[in-house]
Amino acid sequence: MRAVLTVLVAWTSLVGGGTAWADPAGASARQALQLGVLAPVAPGVEYRDFALTASHGPAHGHLLTVDLREPGVSLDLLYPGSVAARATVSRMVDRSGAVGGINGDFFNITESQHPGVEATGAPVGPSIARGGRLGAAVPNGQRFGPSMPPGVTTRDVIGVGTDGAARLDRLTLTGTVRAKGRKLALRGLNQYALPVGGIGAFTHEWGTASRRRATCGTDTNRAAPCSADTYELTVRRERVTEVAKTPGRGAIPSGSTVLVGRDAGAKELRKLRVGDTVKVEERLNPTERGALRFAIGGFPVLRDGRPLAGLNRSTSAVRTSAGMGEDGQRFFLLALDGGSEYRSGMTVAELADLMRDLGADDAVNLDGGGSSTLVTRDPDAKRTTVRNHPSGGGERAVANGIGIFIRT
Repeated sequence: MRAVLTVLVAWTSLVGGGTAWADPAGASARQALQLGVLAPVAPGVEYRDFALTASHGPAHGHLLTVDLREPGVSLDLLYPGSVAARATVSRMVDRSGAVGGINGDFFNITESQHPGVEATGAPVGPSIARGGRLGAAVPNGQRFGPSMPPGVTTRDVIGVGTDGAARLDRLTLTGTVRAKGRKLALRGLNQYALPVGGIGAFTHEWGTASRRRATCGTDTNRAAPCSADTYELTVRRERVTEVAKTPGRGAIPSGSTVLVGRDAGAKELRKLRVGDTVKVEERLNPTERGALRFAIGGFPVLRDGRPLAGLNRSTSAVRTSAGMGEDGQRFFLLALDGGSEYRSGMTVAELADLMRDLGADDAVNLDGGGSSTLVTRDPDAKRTTVRNHPSGGGERAVANGIGIFIRT
């Protein structure tokens, strides 16, 4: 309650105290902030909306605040059941039993640069659900979304550790493919783009989407042509059971791993034959101490109470953000409204300032535009409500999201 009152005092001061968020040139990015009524969603979870004036015009925001100290309250990944799939936030909230959620990471939404290649719907960054790793990050040059500030990578995540505290972290894939006395580096795990010359592993968590997209583009150019030098093999019980010249599609049985190589990676995989012994090992290693039981990709905009240097101050859009404060015990989920009168949104720099003013010490920018969606569900009436107006006129199917769960 003390934290909520502190935020309310800060907001009240901003509403009545004149200009805030002035940029170095002195131009005002926000003149006023008007708060809606605070509404409880569940014990430890509150919703409210707000209006403000940003540099490009009026904006309307929707906020869920989560007290992770409340018994039974937790966060976890919302996803459609496989990495390479999409679903609306409301559907994922309904199916998982969450009481609220927002959309998450940027994802492989289109393949107009590669005619005939299927867009997978898979996310840009790493993901962990219920303590289990689902996928790793694509190369920086293969990502979708606005430009990232200096020093940020696709491996950056926001999540919750096994200690119950939220934090920013960075998840790096380390892994090997051991065969015929050789040890090859594993460069991908259930991701839509592999590094040039790399080998990637696909498991049953990937889903049924084609794996061809993984061999398109380069580490610095998403639109570069697909590699003409590819190879794929299936490993089950540490034995090669199938080989193919090109990446395939379809469900991967639990317990099997499909290895896809491109360029130099394909050359290495061609040395293996059906029946050969192959051992695949992979891990997602955090930079911070302690394992993460939930993680989702997103690029940091606020760290230790300070906006990152180099944030974009000119391009305004509808945006989604997640952040934490109070030593990782309070979590904030924010989605701007995409209604026609608010579609100008905010810049990434303004978003960082807003998250700081709301009480966050650390925050990330998530997928925005037509993806921005914030949903709550009445745990008694089982009714799901989309609180904002998605800018496309309806919910967009997305790769994943952040869900709020109540254990009773």
